[in-house]
Amino acid sequence: MSLDPRTPVLVGGGQINDRAGGREPVDLIADAARAAADEAGSGALLELVDSVRLVGMLSWRYRDPGALVGARIGAAPRHTGYTGSGGSTPQVLVNGACEDIAAGRAEVVLIGGAESWRTRMRLRANGIRPDWTVQDESVAEAEMLVDEVPMRSVTEKRAGLDRPAYVYPLFEQALRVAAGRSMDEHREVIGALWAGFSKVAATNPHAWSRREYTASEVITPSDDNRWISWPYTKLLNSNNMVEQGAALLLCSVEVATRLGIARESWVFPHAGTEAHDTYDIAERAALDRSPAIRVAGTRALELSGIGLDDLTHVDVYSCFPSAVQVAAAELGLPLDDPGRPLTVTGGLTFAGGPWNNYSTHAIATLATRLRESPGGYGLLTANGGYLTKHAFGVYRTEPPRAGFRRENVQPLVDREPTTVAHPDYEGAATVESWTVVHDRAGVPERAFVAARTPDRGRTLATTAVPDALARLLEVDVAGDRITVAADGEFRFAEG
Repeated sequence: MSLDPRTPVLVGGGQINDRAGGREPVDLIADAARAAADEAGSGALLELVDSVRLVGMLSWRYRDPGALVGARIGAAPRHTGYTGSGGSTPQVLVNGACEDIAAGRAEVVLIGGAESWRTRMRLRANGIRPDWTVQDESVAEAEMLVDEVPMRSVTEKRAGLDRPAYVYPLFEQALRVAAGRSMDEHREVIGALWAGFSKVAATNPHAWSRREYTASEVITPSDDNRWISWPYTKLLNSNNMVEQGAALLLCSVEVATRLGIARESWVFPHAGTEAHDTYDIAERAALDRSPAIRVAGTRALELSGIGLDDLTHVDVYSCFPSAVQVAAAELGLPLDDPGRPLTVTGGLTFAGGPWNNYSTHAIATLATRLRESPGGYGLLTANGGYLTKHAFGVYRTEPPRAGFRRENVQPLVDREPTTVAHPDYEGAATVESWTVVHDRAGVPERAFVAARTPDRGRTLATTAVPDALARLLEVDVAGDRITVAADGEFRFAEG
């Protein structure tokens, strides 16, 4: 087929593990960009970068990190952009870059991100601020390309639910209850799932941890695998204590041809979709489902003209096991297909890809896998917040017949049923889901519950009463009656 010279193509991906530590994020991104250019086989590509679009970073704040990266790689970008926090942002950036390249608004786009979180935390513990680049107010802030994902609803604030490590276990418990499994049975299921991810990471040269774990090792608490928020041990959480960077280079077919980039290096984005579930988790119709994943994922495949059976590679966003299970169920993907694992990297626990930037690593790895099996399709899912904002990408080594297609399917998701949230609820309720947070010594310190109110609405509540914590850890309390106080504290009803 004759190719439109404006067709966007991904020509290189680079990934960096800085195990020695100490380097600042923009340096890791620059190194990853050089690695991406090496993969493309064109050093001249970096000089032509006219847009640098970076994923929001937590380990250091810059006003315009794209300008710093551009200077480090010898480019003079006329456009730089940045994102707020959210793990969906890398795929959103790819979707936007493809549209801009196709429309002639950009020629060569660098997408990247990095974190030096381990170094930052080590220095902070010793009262040291790293000597990294500081841009003063004379530097204009980069354009905000993707807004911050909201993660502090009024309902969540009252209960103290303020981080993913507390919220995703609530989804996990809801999955268990819906499946009708005992607590022990369900932990075996998620242990096997995560052991399979570690097996993929063991074969991934860019993974931070390349050790293969057994299911028992994953779910059994130990000195190196302490409880975080039940039923999750440390090995069931994403790993942010890494020093990693990743970058993608996208350009038009015209540029790729002019630079002599080998055709076998080209990977074509076929389609991209986006949507979000309710920002307040209490408003979700069910805690074990995601209408946005179902609708946006289905639409990405439709825009590409394919079905699930056409996919040779899949990477499902894997911050916690519940995120993978919900996405797999909504998309119709089996959890245990040995011929098509749900990750190409090994996931956030083992491969790394910290905070917001995991999917940049995943896209780079997915492109490599597609080059190794030409003609196959790859699907990537990206997730930000509490299973909140979602982005999907379909990729292939052959070009799309209708060109790259992007769609925000939020109007369809907004038609889906929701639940009434009660942020100030006081009175009787029944337990729907729960988790128990442990301190660093492994001692239970606080619990959170999602509870149904008599009108079938939902409220969130908390307790630190030892007897209640013990009950939540030892007994399946789904459906048990509680009383919620005005301050969001709850107690079990007597009798």
